[in-house]
Amino acid sequence: MRAAFLQVGPVESAAVKEMSIEPQHEPTAARPVVYAHRGASARWAEHTRAAYLQALEDGSDGVECDLRLTRDGHPVLWHDDDIDRTSDGTGRVADVTLAEMSRLDVSSWKGAAIPLRFGAPSEQLLTLDDLLDLLLEHGRPIGLAIELKHPIPQGRQLEKTVLGTLKRRGLDVRTCRLANITVSFMSFSAEAVNYLLATVNRDHVCQLIDDVSVHDLRTKELLGPVMRLIVSRYLRRLFSEANVVINKRRVGLVGPGLAYLRRHPRRVQRWRDAGAVLRVWTVDDVDDARYCIDRGVRELTTNRPAELLAWLRAAQPDPAVPGA
Repeated sequence: MRAAFLQVGPVESAAVKEMSIEPQHEPTAARPVVYAHRGASARWAEHTRAAYLQALEDGSDGVECDLRLTRDGHPVLWHDDDIDRTSDGTGRVADVTLAEMSRLDVSSWKGAAIPLRFGAPSEQLLTLDDLLDLLLEHGRPIGLAIELKHPIPQGRQLEKTVLGTLKRRGLDVRTCRLANITVSFMSFSAEAVNYLLATVNRDHVCQLIDDVSVHDLRTKELLGPVMRLIVSRYLRRLFSEANVVINKRRVGLVGPGLAYLRRHPRRVQRWRDAGAVLRVWTVDDVDDARYCIDRGVRELTTNRPAELLAWLRAAQPDPAVPGA
């Protein structure tokens, strides 16, 4: 059994004491950079104001978010194509306006009452501008990893809108710095990545990669045989194109899932040896963290930043934080 992060309480909890066992990697090397996956999403509902404020309190080096466009063109922090799983509404994100989404309850589904210091339930939905405000107000150097979600009906308009928003707020596309924030861009879509590379420094662009098949999809039971075939072909093409982007060294960052890293260690090692920085998701227990560190992974994405940081800091010195 893995020594998992079983609790999300204070860092002096029994779970963290369990994590403080003797590390099996070189203790003098700087620890990996830690990104909070959709905020501190093990503690509070993903992508909410509470989740990001908690991640900042936890000392995360960076935060990660997914972006989609509403019907009226606003970039909102949302993972799924639809709003059903993480709100009291139903339908696709692309079919509702920001005003309609703002009336949704996006936090109660988690079953954890949000403290008043993290805002009212009506303040939990975040747009990209809202998240930027939180990070700028926090003040310290912080990384922001933005995933552009595809496929979506609006196509490349997502990238155009996100880049436009960031430039309006002061982003320098050469350094990807926006005041105290260092921005990086990610997508499973090679088309989105190639579009971003026309504007953004390659060192701040991450090609995500995985082995997902139609059988792994949450909504697979809703797909008929013809649609399953179409989706299967789309996924094969998607990840074939992603491999081309990575193998041709177009990007500076490569983002394999943890399972992908375990299934294809030699392939990922070749990418690292060729100079790619590895950003692995989603790393929530000690054995997985050790596995990544032993393979030269420099950036970890986790749902449990407080617990992962507590263990890492006991094992290795802090790295250079993004933007410092």
